[in-house]
Amino acid sequence: ITCVIRVPLTRKYTQVTNRSTVCFFLKCTKSTDRTTYFHTELMDTRAARPFSFSFNTSDYRILLMDQDQGRLYLGSREYLVALDMHNVNKEPLIIHWPASAKRKGECQMTGKGRQGECANFVRLIEPWNRTHLYTCGTGAYQPICTFINRGWRAEDYLFRLVPGYVDSGKGKCSYDPKQENIAVLIRKNGNLYAGVHIDFMSTDAALFRTMGGRTAIRTEQYDSRWLNEPVFVQIQQIPDSAEKNDDKLYFFFREKSLDSSGGASPSVLARVGRVCLNDEGGQKSLVNRWTTFLKARLICSVIGEDGVETRFDELRDVFIQPTQDERNPMVYALFTTAGSVFKGSAVCVYSMADIRNVFNGPFAHKHGHNYQWTEYTGKIPYPRPGTCPGGTFTPGIRSSKNFSDEAVNFIRAHPLMFHPVYPIHRRPLVVRTGVDYRFTAMVVDQVDAVDGRYEVLFLGTDRGTVQKVIVLPKDPTSMEELTLEEVEVFRVPAVKTMKISSKRQQLYVSSDAGLTQVSLHRCGVYGRACSDCCLARDPYCAWDGESCSAFTPSTKRRSRRQDVKHGDPLRQCRGFNAKETVQFGVEGSSTFLECQPRSPQATVKWLFQREGKRKLLNRAGGILKTNHGILLKSLNQSDAGLYHCLATENNFKHTVARVALRILDRDIVLALTDQDEEEEPKTRQAGPYVQSSVASTPFPPEIRLINQYCQSYWEQLSPKQQQQQQQQRKRTSRRHTESQDQGLG
Repeated sequence: ITCVIRVPLTRKYTQVTNRSTVCFFLKCTKSTDRTTYFHTELMDTRAARPFSFSFNTSDYRILLMDQDQGRLYLGSREYLVALDMHNVNKEPLIIHWPASAKRKGECQMTGKGRQGECANFVRLIEPWNRTHLYTCGTGAYQPICTFINRGWRAEDYLFRLVPGYVDSGKGKCSYDPKQENIAVLIRKNGNLYAGVHIDFMSTDAALFRTMGGRTAIRTEQYDSRWLNEPVFVQIQQIPDSAEKNDDKLYFFFREKSLDSSGGASPSVLARVGRVCLNDEGGQKSLVNRWTTFLKARLICSVIGEDGVETRFDELRDVFIQPTQDERNPMVYALFTTAGSVFKGSAVCVYSMADIRNVFNGPFAHKHGHNYQWTEYTGKIPYPRPGTCPGGTFTPGIRSSKNFSDEAVNFIRAHPLMFHPVYPIHRRPLVVRTGVDYRFTAMVVDQVDAVDGRYEVLFLGTDRGTVQKVIVLPKDPTSMEELTLEEVEVFRVPAVKTMKISSKRQQLYVSSDAGLTQVSLHRCGVYGRACSDCCLARDPYCAWDGESCSAFTPSTKRRSRRQDVKHGDPLRQCRGFNAKETVQFGVEGSSTFLECQPRSPQATVKWLFQREGKRKLLNRAGGILKTNHGILLKSLNQSDAGLYHCLATENNFKHTVARVALRILDRDIVLALTDQDEEEEPKTRQAGPYVQSSVASTPFPPEIRLINQYCQSYWEQLSPKQQQQQQQQRKRTSRRHTESQDQGLG
């Protein structure tokens, strides 16, 4: 008997003894807190595909996903990569784009380069038109930009830099590769909007607008009231109304608090800011500066049972989920706690209506550093600061240069709104505290299930895993989250960026060391029973009558059983019961009865049935209970009977496994196995476990049942597995013959 230990065990490995008649199975497992797949197990499911091409680079970032061409564009240290979204290893297109040797030398002369910074780290890839992309890199502390020719179609397999063209990257890409930057290229007007650090020492951070034939414009320089050591996270154009002149650019960042020296206020604050796309700067004041720049604080906190409020102030990632109304997408924001002592993460969701209400509300006012922020109660100039020229409320003002001096000076001194933006329901959607990891990246998918549409969050962590979390309605005014699974995409590095393709049902995850393509679902792992599939509450999966398989709305049939909202198998899984299996044990030995509910939320108990009577299993000192089954020690004939494994979840009880245990007399087994060693098998018509001599052996009826059991096991093996078993038996027989010859000699 061989015990194969695998931690954690999601695919069961079993080895059969090479006896010709008796088959024993023993599985040793270690439980996990949730449905977790370690890296090797994830690869075994064939639901993940790492990018396998190796070249001397690092710092992989997914910078652009083109659904039309089916291309994923990566930027890394001195490389640009175009990947097929169906298969990231299918004919990747790679461009080597290093900084010049001269520039690297100049960079190293300044004292940089000890950590490899004197290289060209690609930080921006934006679509320019149908055939070209615009890209920028750090250029060894001298940012550079250029165009990429990608052809009309993906089938052209064209991916190369436009020869002879190099543009300055100042205001488009940061100098230091450690500084995060954001950018979006508005194809309608050719303007590039970017949040970057624009100097060698990374002391001057700004929101910039360049290109498009317009004068460059930026935030006020060295004014901590506007930006105070910001870290840029996300940027996106969101229309405010049907009037195009009202269109605004929203950007998300975190910055150092002006009040952090006092100790009571947080040291870092999460912000949402906005500017008008048609802002041209001021005429006398704020020349070539934004005249519509406003910002507000984002609040994400939770109050514990002890009444203590935990604040999540470090904004890490933002995912903007489109809705049917392009003016009102949902804003998912990922936060962590500030500092390194207490680790915590949270996801808060904000509505654009709430964000706009804050920007239309009172301004914050402060006389000096020793005063508290208060609501500004004085006169608000016309047009209201932050209003776009030529918009719904200012049809007579064609340009920001026509704003009054009073309005421009007011916004220069009052860029901050007094009220913060609170999340929907004023509490986080997902919270993790008291754990040894933090969330680093996030994407969200909308999934149509049988009973409605659900939000599924994929949350990357700093330990290389991705958690799959579903959001469920708890009551009319609140939601709750349920973790469906966690997969280890990378063994060591943290998850850096993620992109999701609902169309292709794929998730793309990058780290400093590489990229991996992961399927959004692994339905088969939830179990082989209808109840397991239903209790999983995975909107990607449904019971099709035979197995738990991927569900799409286009394949709706009455036989597709799914209940994401309640996870109630009573209504979905009538008639789908666990099949009874037969297992054999030998007197005096131990045997393992397996029962592993796929849902980590289920509780398990065992019942023992004999002579028609079923009772709770109670074998004091003779049972070792695990999360994967029970180990029965020192078997005797009184242990023979039917064992029921019952799982309970959401007040639903169902039988996960039914095992009929039969106990074999120890003397009979020893006599049988001794006879097998003495006789050489003559015929193997159906498999290595069938012998005519055994069939006629005058042993009790149980032996014939064992023959049938082993024969059925053999028939279930694939041809490849049968061949491996035959080769193993040949090697064993050969060693047995050689040992006999050596003994005779």
